[in-house]
Amino acid sequence: MSVLFTRKRFIAAMAMSCLALASCGPKPADKAATAAAPAATAAKSSYKIGWTIYAGWMPWAYAQQSGIVKKWADKYGVQIELVQINDYVESLNQFSAGKLDGVTATNMDALTVPAAAGKDTTVLMIGDYSNGNDGVILKNGKSLAEIKGRPVNLVELSVSHYLLARALEKAGLKMADVKTVNTSDADIVAAYSAADTKALVTWNPQLSEVKKMPGATEVFDSSKIPGEILDGLMVSTEALKANPNLGKALTGIWYETLALTVAQTPEGKAAREAMAKLSGSDLAGFESQLKTTYLYADPKAALAATVSPDLVTANDRVRKFSFSMGLFGQGAKSVDDIGISFPGGKTLGDPANVKLRFDPSYVQQAAEGKL
Repeated sequence: MSVLFTRKRFIAAMAMSCLALASCGPKPADKAATAAAPAATAAKSSYKIGWTIYAGWMPWAYAQQSGIVKKWADKYGVQIELVQINDYVESLNQFSAGKLDGVTATNMDALTVPAAAGKDTTVLMIGDYSNGNDGVILKNGKSLAEIKGRPVNLVELSVSHYLLARALEKAGLKMADVKTVNTSDADIVAAYSAADTKALVTWNPQLSEVKKMPGATEVFDSSKIPGEILDGLMVSTEALKANPNLGKALTGIWYETLALTVAQTPEGKAAREAMAKLSGSDLAGFESQLKTTYLYADPKAALAATVSPDLVTANDRVRKFSFSMGLFGQGAKSVDDIGISFPGGKTLGDPANVKLRFDPSYVQQAAEGKL
């Protein structure tokens, strides 16, 4: 199996890990102290950014290899080291513990791991959203409504679980109308052939394999919920406040590399070939994953997505699902325990305990050509 999807392969383990982390985060009684804490640590000039293998994050690996990282780091007087972490959960844990200054992550995981653990986290830029990479499959069924009463195989507490919840909502059903069966992504394709498998939820490349099997019908996919399963770069809010040049350099790196990623030129093809190799795939395999990954290659499009009210709506759904599944930790009493801030002064949850921030300022500089 291709290793292109390390981003999601470890999310089931993350669910248990985040519970332990969240127990270390600020409790309600600590919020006043948290609010009174210094806004930023002393500025430094050397930073480590963690990344894991996933189609939408391979531009970071290529940027390091090609010298784009050094170019922008030198411009802003900082040192940036891109560190590959083989275990996605471990990358989140290292970021939460302060061993990394930034990390590639989904919006759901940024909320339920570092933010839930008390780590003040800024979404520097939204890189992409799943646009068909994740899907719901029925065996010998033709419509989503037929999923009622069936067992559903999936990686529990992952984005597959979230996708199922949204699919059921669209069909006027509830989670209680199905029974989930926890199945690892490594076993999900083989599980389809079992007699007791009636439905499943998975992601590419497994999704593509299952769709080829007898009786398989895809009845829902992530393109039906655009902008909800988001991938991006998360950065320590303290580090960013202490040295805004870190944000400028990272943003410059990202958009220069993305321009190459989508360019239909010899240079663009060479960049994609390098990214494919770095991910353990070939050009055809890598490009097939990009087709169902909506990249915000244009900073103006990324800015529009960041300031859109749709971002608030999407993350409201994500936080409600996460809390309902216990992903805020054992001490969480309300979906509002963790605050999420958005452009324009909008906040979901506790404004005195904001731990996840969508900051459009750096992407806006890129969109205006001011980096």
